[in-house]
Amino acid sequence: MFKKKESTSRGRGTEKSRTGGPGGRTFGRRREKKEDVLMARMKKKTCRFCEEKITTLDYKDYRRLERLISERGKILSRRVTGTCAKHQRKVEDAVKKARFIALLPFLKG
Repeated sequence: MFKKKESTSRGRGTEKSRTGGPGGRTFGRRREKKEDVLMARMKKKTCRFCEEKITTLDYKDYRRLERLISERGKILSRRVTGTCAKHQRKVEDAVKKARFIALLPFLKG
């Protein structure tokens, strides 16, 4: 007599979209991005001070410190330069002393 209705998805999309198919949501799954793939291939930076076995970082060696400062005059982070935490603390102190004695500028215009 009555025909049985076929089930509908009620606005939730098709089965393909629920499982992460083309054009649908991923529902908790993370899509792989190009940046993630590139980061996996990048070589890890090593601390240049550890490689050269430098124990003390001299504030008078401003040529070495200039490489650790951006073009605006800011101290570059460990992530950018690749220095270890121990040497980054020494870099900060040396740069601040060199700025105070006017070997390095506070700001670059």
